[in-house]
Amino acid sequence: MPDGPSLDIRDLSVHYGRVQAVRRASLEVHPGEIVALLGANGAGKSSLLRTVAGLQAPSEGEIHWGAERLDGLPPHRVSATGLALVPEGRQLLASMSVRDNLLLGAYLHHAGSLGALLGPVGRVYGSRAMRERLEGVFALFPRLAERQGQVSGSLSGGEQQMLAIARALMSSPRLLLLDEPSIGLAPNLVREILGLLARLREEGLTVLLVEQDARAALRIADRGYVMETGRIVAEGSAREILSSDRLRRAYLGMV
Repeated sequence: MPDGPSLDIRDLSVHYGRVQAVRRASLEVHPGEIVALLGANGAGKSSLLRTVAGLQAPSEGEIHWGAERLDGLPPHRVSATGLALVPEGRQLLASMSVRDNLLLGAYLHHAGSLGALLGPVGRVYGSRAMRERLEGVFALFPRLAERQGQVSGSLSGGEQQMLAIARALMSSPRLLLLDEPSIGLAPNLVREILGLLARLREEGLTVLLVEQDARAALRIADRGYVMETGRIVAEGSAREILSSDRLRRAYLGMV
């Protein structure tokens, strides 16, 4: 298993006003793993992921990333520790080209704030390190290389999801957080994207995957956690969860 930090979430709770979305949830993600976070809509999966990424402040609990304490940090400081989020809905800049969306993925990681975009983007664009990162993501996503000058809003749904993942990879993360990457995609595209995640894991990337398609997620995951109404109600290896009739029927909608 690759060396590197582990993500350790301890007794995490998240509130939106008086509504509690996550209830004292604890989970771990070890270096080189794909861990699937599963459950129905409204279970609290996305809220947990957003809190790890710094987009939502926890009401209690701790988030440790190796020696770093993440809970309460703003998103740009979380990103600087080596985490990258691929949000639900992709959130691309639709009027910008594929290439410029990718450049922003790396530039915002290093700039630390949107205000820094007023600075010299051209120097970042032309740097050797940036060119190498672009070459790397284009090798992973040949379709994006073919469409790098195309406006991202004109891409197909699958291509937009590929771009969202590639944009996150431009920051050279050690842990990739993915929120529902299969939404709205045809089954063949889901298999392609999840297969890519398995390849990235083999290259040393650690992945925490929030996904409603439990069967597809567990095919590539090492371990899984199941959430219901904000709580972690089960955990185990991917094989254990897939083989449990109780978990499949009660929590995952699988027969």
